[in-house]
Amino acid sequence: MEAAAAAVLAPEGRQNWTALIDDVTAGRWIDPDTGARAQVPFGCVVIEESLRGAEAGLLAGVMPAERYAVVADVATYDVYGYAIARALGARAEVVVLEAPHADEAEVRALRERTQGADALVAVGSGTINDLCKYVTAGDGRAYSVFGTAPSMNGYTSTTASITLDSGLKTTQPAHAAKGVFLDIGISAEAPQYLIAAGFGDSLCRASAQVDWYFSHRLLGTRYATSPYVLQTEDEAATMARSAGLGRRDHEAVGYLHRILTLGGFGISLVGMSHPGSMGEHQISHWIDSFAGAAHPGTVHGQQVGVASVTMARLQELILARDEAPQIRPNDFDEADLRRRYPDAAVGDCIKACRAKAFDAARAAEFNADLQRLWPEIRPLLQAMSMPAADLAAHLRAAGGGATAEEIGMDRDLYRQAVRHSREMRDRYSMLDLAADMGILEAFIEEEC
Repeated sequence: MEAAAAAVLAPEGRQNWTALIDDVTAGRWIDPDTGARAQVPFGCVVIEESLRGAEAGLLAGVMPAERYAVVADVATYDVYGYAIARALGARAEVVVLEAPHADEAEVRALRERTQGADALVAVGSGTINDLCKYVTAGDGRAYSVFGTAPSMNGYTSTTASITLDSGLKTTQPAHAAKGVFLDIGISAEAPQYLIAAGFGDSLCRASAQVDWYFSHRLLGTRYATSPYVLQTEDEAATMARSAGLGRRDHEAVGYLHRILTLGGFGISLVGMSHPGSMGEHQISHWIDSFAGAAHPGTVHGQQVGVASVTMARLQELILARDEAPQIRPNDFDEADLRRRYPDAAVGDCIKACRAKAFDAARAAEFNADLQRLWPEIRPLLQAMSMPAADLAAHLRAAGGGATAEEIGMDRDLYRQAVRHSREMRDRYSMLDLAADMGILEAFIEEEC
């Protein structure tokens, strides 16, 4: 029986949303790269149609404590936080954050506000989860999360997206939630842009895999297939239900939670975010780090969805070439970087650019390798990819946007992100390849 069908039939006739997920958390799933039983730091993931009334028991089973800090923002407290606090009774200390941001200042404030609690209970999605995850990783306390939207894969990742005091958005090591509890009914009532954002975050699989495998073959960086094997069948099932996401269909939302959960597991399996964070995430991170007052308030998954379409178009353009691409020696203008970025962030950008600079000898070696490998890797990369037009159609069906304008972002801001985001990280993506080939500017003018 195909996993897409088997995943949803539990013995008692209800949908079993954690089939395969349970195999991974229990150590029964075999990692195809190692032949060993996969190990992830997540012991309990619960996805159900409703968790109402079960909250206290779920927490007691994975994270018993005398005092819990129930952490939510204004919206998520009204949606679900109040019910969790009520279920915990006198053991709950309620912390409601006003318009929180996942930055170092908020981390310090949350650590101070929750110092009397033994464990934290995050009620929310990206920002709330990252804050609680990062705070507790820093002081040794445990945390669990009740998700309120299928908006990102961070429920099952051991990293947190934290903006530094410098303004640079970074991926920081954190730790795993003791329990990940996802109520499909609550998630289906989330704002539509958050549902579409989660779908957008999941769509990066294709562009990230192409970038990562290309870097692996040309530059010798690490690569693994296990994150993608985990997602293969659920990705197809979720894509088939994109229109259902636009209608808030509970089955579609359940599959979205599954693919996001498995995506997070893939990152944990390899201990790095590369399987789902390459060129498309760099574009999103640049916007969040450097847009400043021009930032339109879009969320990570919305930006990643649009950027995944952009990267798919760029990859299609490059992979359409019968002849291997050739790059030119490149360097970077340190003075230009210093003008563009704040003092606290420019050092990291200079370091990233220096790691990807090619002098004449290195460019010649790269070109020779690419010439030799192109007949082999080109069809492999094409097989990994998804057509940009298909990605865009699915995003729109899910209620999201596939262009900067469609998510309310200024086109010039987005173009700046596509142009400069490769300066943030030392990961070599097809943004770098296009720039080194001398075609990135023309691509931006024609396609962005």
